[in-house]
Amino acid sequence: QVQVVESGGGLAQFGGSLRLSCAASGSFYRIYEMKWYRQASGKKREMVASITRDDNTNYADFVRGRFTISRDNAKNTVYLQMNSLKPEDTAVYHCSMAVKVDLGNIRDYWGQGTQVFVFS
Repeated sequence: QVQVVESGGGLAQFGGSLRLSCAASGSFYRIYEMKWYRQASGKKREMVASITRDDNTNYADFVRGRFTISRDNAKNTVYLQMNSLKPEDTAVYHCSMAVKVDLGNIRDYWGQGTQVFVFS
């Protein structure tokens, strides 16, 4: 079984920074693409950033230049460094990981999310 757990959320002031982490544990073969999503209250979930196993990254326009995604394959962990935070960044942040459990299919595993609240 694979477990994915986010951490690092909390309160931040407008213009401040937070760093989110998301770690996978359990028994699996390899983790491929890792992504961060967010969902604000009453809104649809939206993709924030993604990173491939060989560190190719992609960002949503609304975070490009402010957020940085990175990963540590040895620790099965993905990070999201969030700078220049705005109140509109307030949301529950989830990570998802594309995991190959054995030599078969790849499936996505999701964490429970971590709340980020930015106040002005």
